[in-house]
Amino acid sequence: MQMLILLLASIGAINWGLVGLGSFLDTNLNLVNLLLGSWPVVENIVYLVVGICGIVLLIAHLQKKCTMCASCK
Repeated sequence: MQMLILLLASIGAINWGLVGLGSFLDTNLNLVNLLLGSWPVVENIVYLVVGICGIVLLIAHLQKKCTMCASCK
């Protein structure tokens, strides 16, 4: 489960990086929007799930309960 949470949080971080890069290049590089833009409800659900994964990952790391990083092991 933690691997899935880490994967989704990483995808979210990469997407935010692409949004920032797209802003400099004056283009839309938001992959979630490009893939799911015609389904705004589904797009918002993806954003919500990725955000929740980021929060869960942060809480687990702060409580030293994640198994993914060396500092928590």
